Amino acid sequence: MKILSACANGSGTSLMLSRTATKAMKDLGFNVTTSDHTSVSEAKGTARNYDVVFTSLPFVKMFDEAEKRGAIVIGVKNVMSKQEVEDAVKNNEKLQAKLNK
Repeated sequence: MKILSACANGSGTSLMLSRTATKAMKDLGFNVTTSDHTSVSEAKGTARNYDVVFTSLPFVKMFDEAEKRGAIVIGVKNVMSKQEVEDAVKNNEKLQAKLNK
């Protein structure tokens, strides 16, 4: 599974979120093959190449086009909270369907 994490500038926050999301996804049993981080402006164009996009809650709507193309977009409030990421993943029906395949 390919995951992308995005924040405003693509450096600090997205890197922390990328690490948190990767650990959470692996701990939940997902086979994470790629985990990248970038800015929201760049991610809007590349998100369609990923299975899951993690971003801060204020940026979720910016990925509507990626969702239309099949990407799963998950917004989080605390980018360092593994528990929050795990809960969001567990509550996402599309992700759970991929896990159970």
